[in-house]
Amino acid sequence: MSANAAAEYTSYLSGGDTLKSWLTTLDHKRIAILYLISITLFFLIGGVAAAVIRLELVTSAGDLVTAETYNKTFSLHGIVMVWFFLIPSIPATLGNFLIPLMIGARDLAFPRLNLASWYLYTVGGIFTIGMVIAGGVDTGWTFYTPFSTMFSNTYVIAAVIGVFIVGFSTIFTGINFIVTIHKMRAPGLTWFRLPMFVWAHYATSVIMVLATPVLAMTLTLLAVERIFQIGIFDPALGGDPLLFQHLFWFYSHPAVYIMVLPAMGLVSEIIACFSKNPIFGYRFMAYSVMAIAILGFLVWGHHMFVSGESVYAGMMFSLFSFVVAIPSAIKVFNWTATLYKGSISFEAPMLYALGFVFLFMIGGLTGIIVAALALDVHLTDTYFVIAHFHYIMVGGSVMAYLGGIHFWWPKMTGRMYPEMWGRIAAILIFVGFNVTFFPQFLLGYLGMPRRYHEYPEALEVLNVISSGGAVILALGYILPLLYLLWSLRYGRAADSNPWEAKGLEWQTSSPPAKHNFRETPVVTEEAYAYSPYKV
Repeated sequence: MSANAAAEYTSYLSGGDTLKSWLTTLDHKRIAILYLISITLFFLIGGVAAAVIRLELVTSAGDLVTAETYNKTFSLHGIVMVWFFLIPSIPATLGNFLIPLMIGARDLAFPRLNLASWYLYTVGGIFTIGMVIAGGVDTGWTFYTPFSTMFSNTYVIAAVIGVFIVGFSTIFTGINFIVTIHKMRAPGLTWFRLPMFVWAHYATSVIMVLATPVLAMTLTLLAVERIFQIGIFDPALGGDPLLFQHLFWFYSHPAVYIMVLPAMGLVSEIIACFSKNPIFGYRFMAYSVMAIAILGFLVWGHHMFVSGESVYAGMMFSLFSFVVAIPSAIKVFNWTATLYKGSISFEAPMLYALGFVFLFMIGGLTGIIVAALALDVHLTDTYFVIAHFHYIMVGGSVMAYLGGIHFWWPKMTGRMYPEMWGRIAAILIFVGFNVTFFPQFLLGYLGMPRRYHEYPEALEVLNVISSGGAVILALGYILPLLYLLWSLRYGRAADSNPWEAKGLEWQTSSPPAKHNFRETPVVTEEAYAYSPYKV
């Protein structure tokens, strides 16, 4: 690959430093920073709610907050973390910043649409925060009917409007990525020379565009029933509550892959860089990304094994759930093979990436357990499901997100963070996460239901361990916030490629120029052109 250095050009961070210049910017890199700030704020809100949950569960008596407040707290945690952090986290921040750089483009295809997507995200967030201030919502992040339409006395409509609006932000981002990747690749950058990060975002964008309208339609029907008392989901009015579950999970299970596919692409970049090996089985990795995106639309019914759906439908959904595990297993195998005989170094991004692989494997294997019909009957709505979900989403996606932030932080800011503190934070998060959530597998196996603020005293020891782990986890999350902010002022200046990585984004200055490249780069070699495997 060849690209002209942009060091002599004005950085995207220089000039136009007023608030207006940031709020009206069309630069994909600045919009990514706006998302980064917004998403971090929502992560802090969701984290505070999680802290209240774990404090409540330290004792079995449920004596910190009332049952009503507890319901509102876990609902806030779920709504904020799923819709306002996990789904947009990697695509809206790192995807926005890096995709044009990785394909040799000056910007995304539709810069104004990109800015509009951030404004929609912000407006949706305002509705959500307004819902909290007004009194909260107690339906959980799933808004299950008919409780959400007929019985809840909380601010369901405000929460639904917030999620509805942020859904359009997701759609706009997906459209922008698809068109950009199709139409704006540099000369010589064929499909099978694309970085895995770009492949993953392409697959994710397909899910965003195809699945999110179903969520918008579902939430609209929910609002119509709640406001006008029309029988869509409420059986007392002639509706069908299972219809809501089918529509909701038809979106929400593919949404899991909106959260985890970008993480997979990101981890591929880090593992290749810090093992100095090309990605093993590159084409299989690309095919597996697309296979996960497609098969993800066929497994929504495994959330409904105890809902009364046909046993034959349950068998098919169980089968497809096993099948979708195959491309995920391919990726884990190929990451392991990429590491084999590599020149491995354990900088902070690599520690996060290896943590992702380990935690994702546990989450995936326990996903097979809850996809088995007989086992799921016992484990449904227990803490086993909570633990499984968090191993995928938090242990997986958040570990990868933080790894990506550390990996591309020098490129985004032009500053290096203190490496030792980065390693300490990665280890703290890994340890704290496992201490927090592994006991929850045992709690679920023993029958502790989720969303209960009281529980039998015999389960108190495991809950105390889990809450103790949450303290370690919280410290691990706070550390990067502190030293990354510190690095903006005091960090050592970064050169254009501090990790000796491959890819067009590392051939620009750190931070990049306003228009990324002086001239359109020409790609002349394969992706991940590190030294060949040593045999």
